[in-house]
Amino acid sequence: MRPPMITTMRPDFSVSPMIVIWEATRACDLACRHCRAEAQSEAAAGELTDHEARAMIDRVHSAFGSPLFVITGGDPLKRQGMAGMVTHAASLGLEVGLTPSATPLLTPEAVDRLHAAGLSRLAISIDGADATTHDQFRGVSGTFARSIAILEHARSRGLEIQINSSIGTHNRHQLHELAALARFLGVSLWSVFVMVPTGRAVGADLVPTALEHERTYLDLAAIALDSANAITIKTTAGQPYYRVLEQERRRRGLPPAARRGLGVNDGNGFLFIDHCGVICPSGFLPLPCGNVREDDLATVYRTHPTFIGLRTPERFTGKCGRCSFQHMCGGSRSRTYALTGDACGSDPTCIYMPPAA
Repeated sequence: MRPPMITTMRPDFSVSPMIVIWEATRACDLACRHCRAEAQSEAAAGELTDHEARAMIDRVHSAFGSPLFVITGGDPLKRQGMAGMVTHAASLGLEVGLTPSATPLLTPEAVDRLHAAGLSRLAISIDGADATTHDQFRGVSGTFARSIAILEHARSRGLEIQINSSIGTHNRHQLHELAALARFLGVSLWSVFVMVPTGRAVGADLVPTALEHERTYLDLAAIALDSANAITIKTTAGQPYYRVLEQERRRRGLPPAARRGLGVNDGNGFLFIDHCGVICPSGFLPLPCGNVREDDLATVYRTHPTFIGLRTPERFTGKCGRCSFQHMCGGSRSRTYALTGDACGSDPTCIYMPPAA
């Protein structure tokens, strides 16, 4: 008999996403090995104007209520008037997060201005437990030290802080050290991005094997369930972590996980708008479904066939379509697409084999 599907109370992601990401610009002064946006030092042609960006933010609020609204890039600080954008979004009641790059633009004074403008959370990338690993990955010396200093400054000002860590073959062995650093800094969330071969990461040999993915998820589950050193972990493109976490909870006799973001995946509780207004399921799943300049954001999210397909895991092909963890996990849709060309196929980096129906 097929095991019952795992379900957990959560918002209706067919109506509203939990997270909306806006890529404010692709300009950035770093040279990261994995950059999804393949960012350059100057802004690309066709970026949303300030008027268009504010209209998009207004629509996010009017259509979806108060999702987490994250401004990313490139480096969002390369866009003029960013504090004004934060103020506009925050004035509507949106919880605003920002993911700036650790460059000389990211000064304590800039953080203070953003905080005063209404910023809720500052998220900084830490991609190695030491300066050598992080700086080599980011392509600029000194970024590790600047990142740590800015995180400590933001925390001292009462601003929530978050660490984003891109995990691949270069740093998978440092997970426990990265977790210890996150605890030391007092982050509200450790967001773990499991490498997707897109942008500059294509051909860079950064994606772990399927077995290494499983070991990564087991390590993360052990960290999350360490009651003496609790830390909140969220994964991006690492959905099988939630399957492993649930399996570990069962093995330890713990109750099922219950959290608001359970099951968030590309296009399923997640919405991405690029620098030119293109609407995609996520930045790592670059399947254009419309543009805010011509299309209604809510209509695209709720009715576009790509979004509907991504929110219907029982229709996925192969083992992901019959897995009892599909509504908790669903596999990484972005990495599945990057490796197979089919966003609704089975995740080739997940080793779990569900029982036959």
